[in-house]
Amino acid sequence: MRYQRSYLKSKELTKDNINNKLTGVCGGIARHYDLPSWGVRIAAVVSLFTFPVVTAVAYITASILLPNRH
Repeated sequence: MRYQRSYLKSKELTKDNINNKLTGVCGGIARHYDLPSWGVRIAAVVSLFTFPVVTAVAYITASILLPNRH
């Protein structure tokens, strides 16, 4: 009998193609950290108004580098 050790499984940070609005970055972050997707999207919009250049560069970089969820 083999037991699966769930604490050894690592969750990958990927874009969420099912719950996406633009590219799926916020949905993927919400799914990875078990947060509500609307909360992550509100935090992204607030940070976009607070730090527009840094947030835009980080979002574009994440949308390019993060793999799609299979």
